[in-house]
Amino acid sequence: MAEKKKILYIVEAMGGGVFTYIVDIANELVNSYDMYIAYAVRKQTPQNYKDYFDKRIHLIEVKNFVRAIDPAKDIAAFFEVKKIAAKIKPDVIHLHSSKAGVIGRMAFNGKIPMFYTPHGYSFLMENYKPMKLRMFKLIESVCAKRNCTTISCSMGEHQESLKLTKRATYVNNGINMAELQKIIDKTEKVEHPFTVYTLGRICYQKNPTLFNEIAESLPGVKFVWIGDGELRSELTSKNIEITGWADRSTAIRYAVNADAFLLPSRWEGLPISLLESMYMKKICVVSNVIGNRDVIHNGKNGFVCTKVEDFVKAIEECRSEDGKLTEQAYQDILQMYNTKVMTEQYSEKYEMAMNR
Repeated sequence: MAEKKKILYIVEAMGGGVFTYIVDIANELVNSYDMYIAYAVRKQTPQNYKDYFDKRIHLIEVKNFVRAIDPAKDIAAFFEVKKIAAKIKPDVIHLHSSKAGVIGRMAFNGKIPMFYTPHGYSFLMENYKPMKLRMFKLIESVCAKRNCTTISCSMGEHQESLKLTKRATYVNNGINMAELQKIIDKTEKVEHPFTVYTLGRICYQKNPTLFNEIAESLPGVKFVWIGDGELRSELTSKNIEITGWADRSTAIRYAVNADAFLLPSRWEGLPISLLESMYMKKICVVSNVIGNRDVIHNGKNGFVCTKVEDFVKAIEECRSEDGKLTEQAYQDILQMYNTKVMTEQYSEKYEMAMNR
């Protein structure tokens, strides 16, 4: 029997949607490849994160990976990932998130086929000052000249990639439907008032200020924020419940017992929470940003909104939705946004690169 080819994932942002994505794709790919993941632990990384992975996957912690720019740590991480790769001798390297993308593209010269997935470009993140955003874009522009193919996780992100490099393609994010269905099947469904929920960290990106304004405009509707974060104090409306950090099963229980999913983010990659809500046949009301608008098409499988009034009107319409929008969203997941489709597309790209 031929030895499996080795694939090394290098990922700094091992939390939230990126964590779910890495778990789902690695657990699928390990059936065809020898999978290695060099990673960093974040505050949002589940304490029992190793339990999420197939036991055949090799997990290697990168001690010097940090989220912020830290020259000393970043140089140390540069040598650390080079050492890891030298030991593993991978056939493919795939970098995930901006920090891993910069360090990895500088560390490797392209002799090994290399891919990079931004999961949301840092220069599109509005929580930084303009000078810092320009610096991020300059760094991405320099790194884009390295011998590496960018694989974006949505068409919108791909359009941004093409501004930086012609070596670019995309594979839509997808969810593990079987794993999600198992949790749904075990979840007790209870009677509840009309409920709107979101899921994620209460941070600037997720726009809790707008979420609060929408809730204040609809005092008769119950709102639930599944998660916690540094901007918790922004959620002052009396009809908002904040659950605090919840494990996956608890988070899904809240979602199952709600009616509409609200995502007013300032920017996104292609959010896993949105795809999971579509699969659960929750009406999705999202902001008009990359990622969200790549998946949700206004009036066809959900609502895409810009102003507070748009969100309020859409949520009011959700109450009388006849199931056409949610059924279309569900069909989109079955056909396009799932780990089976995603794995097949990644495998094709890896095989093509290895056979060049």
